[in-house]
Amino acid sequence: MSTSPARRLWAAVEPLHAVVYFAPETASAAKDVGLRGYWMGYFAGRLAPLGPVGPAAATSVLFGFAPAMVARALPDAWSFASPRDVLATRLEAVEAALSRVVEPDAELVSLLERAAGACRFDGRPLAAAWSAVPRPPGALGRLWLAATVLREHRGDGHVLAAVHAGLTGLETTLTHIGDGVIGRADVQPHRGWSDAEWTEALASLRSRGLLDGDGRLTAEGAAVRRRIEEDTDRLAQAPVAELGADLDRVLELAVPLSRAAIDAGVVPVPNPMGVPRP
Repeated sequence: MSTSPARRLWAAVEPLHAVVYFAPETASAAKDVGLRGYWMGYFAGRLAPLGPVGPAAATSVLFGFAPAMVARALPDAWSFASPRDVLATRLEAVEAALSRVVEPDAELVSLLERAAGACRFDGRPLAAAWSAVPRPPGALGRLWLAATVLREHRGDGHVLAAVHAGLTGLETTLTHIGDGVIGRADVQPHRGWSDAEWTEALASLRSRGLLDGDGRLTAEGAAVRRRIEEDTDRLAQAPVAELGADLDRVLELAVPLSRAAIDAGVVPVPNPMGVPRP
């Protein structure tokens, strides 16, 4: 894939957001607020700014998860903890997690908040919801929130690009695997798809000439994959345009922090998001 400015920004900043999925502080905070199990904490925590959404809306927004997996957590999560309480404890937990591995950088916080402020949210419900979350008082909380808005803005755009290409969430995942970005074992247990659903999606992509018999992308499949990534980059252009020449400064400041989070083991590589060590 290309090394476009939008993709370079994502690779530099994504690990700072991804701490929330792997740090023990986040899991402990979800348990303490009353949520049951990792995945209930994941779904409730990621969707909390949208309010007490049900499984149908959640599955639509998250795109890559099996509906049955989402339905095991929602709406039950909201009977244990309110979205407001989930959000507050999540922000506190991720700031504590980041404080173990990185030092706050006021300049980077300011630049990322500026970039996030340039995002538009047409057709981007998750990013719009996170953009409305008040800024935390601490620098690391603000850093994480800005990184999260940028991440979900790009993620919502990726969903738009994949749907435009005619793919379902699982089919989109299979094109990632077919491109060698991630492996089945890195994804299937974390997305909830059954073997039968997996086999059916593989057959669909093979019948359309996008995957070969071994599950690898064909030439046509690679072209579809490339268009999705190019469209994702194009739809993530607004924060890059806002930064302009300051993008290089963001990369200079963010990359060492993201590397520190990965090197400390807080964010594993490989991971289900396919984010590399920048």
